[in-house]
Amino acid sequence: MRRSLTFRLALTYVGLFLGSLLSLCGAAFWLSVHRPMQEELGIVAAEADTLARIDAAHGRPALIEALQRRVRKREETVAFHALIASDGEAITANLPSWPRKPITHSIRLEADVFENGIEHDEEALVVERALSDGARLIVGRDVEMLADRERLFAQGALWLGGAAILLTIIGGFAMSRAVGMRLDAINRTARRVMEGDLHERIAIRGSGDDFDDLAITLNGMLARIEDLMESVRRVSDNIAHELRTPLARLHADLDELRRAADAQERETLVEQAIDEAARLRAVFDALLKIARIESGRHAAGLRAIDLAALLADAVEFHQPEAESHGQSIVTEIEPGLALCADPDLIFQAVSNLLDNAIKYGGVGGHILVTADRSGACTRIAVSDDGPGILPEHVTRVTERFFRAPNAVLQPGTGLGLSLVAAIVSFHRGKLVIVPAAAGTRVEMLLP
Repeated sequence: MRRSLTFRLALTYVGLFLGSLLSLCGAAFWLSVHRPMQEELGIVAAEADTLARIDAAHGRPALIEALQRRVRKREETVAFHALIASDGEAITANLPSWPRKPITHSIRLEADVFENGIEHDEEALVVERALSDGARLIVGRDVEMLADRERLFAQGALWLGGAAILLTIIGGFAMSRAVGMRLDAINRTARRVMEGDLHERIAIRGSGDDFDDLAITLNGMLARIEDLMESVRRVSDNIAHELRTPLARLHADLDELRRAADAQERETLVEQAIDEAARLRAVFDALLKIARIESGRHAAGLRAIDLAALLADAVEFHQPEAESHGQSIVTEIEPGLALCADPDLIFQAVSNLLDNAIKYGGVGGHILVTADRSGACTRIAVSDDGPGILPEHVTRVTERFFRAPNAVLQPGTGLGLSLVAAIVSFHRGKLVIVPAAAGTRVEMLLP
């Protein structure tokens, strides 16, 4: 329990509630009891000082007359006094009793008053002043109403405090239980996912509270994990499928090479084995490059590059291959374009797009390379007029080893667009593939 966050939160809630209640009660007590009592004390002290000055200036008879006038005033509060001679005898008093020892500060005395045979409960707040001849002057005012209010506060605070503690403890445990149940549901789902059930999801109550928001976020994460695991499974299957054929061919060529007696046949088999080994190496190189880029392990060489010059180099590199297919490459590049990027990776991406355009563009096709500013991004696009990509395949062409049915007869590894997508993502850009009835346009939007 002590290690439970919800239990500690419940205790914190109890403490804050009781602290707030105590503060409110304290403020109410100060306003309705303590401050009025202090005001009464100030009045009594001022009266006592005034009466002591009357005695000093005009003598004892004047003091007695002043005390009697004070009683006869009949204000809202009863005025009390006691004038005691130095020998302890009362000269005049309407207090029923008083302490034998001098009052050094202020005290409250029981001062019940009898009127017409009826007892009225009163409580007097009194102070004392010593007179010049040793007599004692005790002056007070009725504070019974404030005393009743004080007792009411004491009793109310006792009952209210007990009820508040009970209710806050019940509320705290209810809150702890409610939060604990929601957390347990998340933990149960997490454990089932850890056991291998990737289809499991956290129940959403529809209340729109923080736990629903958390459940929606976690469910989105689980769905993303499931998609990634499925992608990994497909990639693993594709890797196994793609490597099986060249490995089988390589094994067959080497087996035939071992039994070949003719030198020409041996040379042919060696060339075939080298080609298959090169294909395997190209696959692994592409996979490793994609993995390095996606994991952030590629040493970024970001710098300002002249995009027109880079695209011109890429086009020049692929021009002979395009001409061998009877294809033409046209460029439309906005002058003065500069880009902060890794030039090797951008060249690789453009080279892959040109390779695909040449490969799938068909004999005598036309290839268009464009570059311009599109809002806050630089757009690099490569278009061809080949058979194009079917709309249902657009979302999958960047998957590793995926090849559309109309492209399986062409040589390739199915990793070209995967590498382009990784390079664009590395530069925090966006890859857009625009399918058409005839031809394909691939755009790289780079910030």
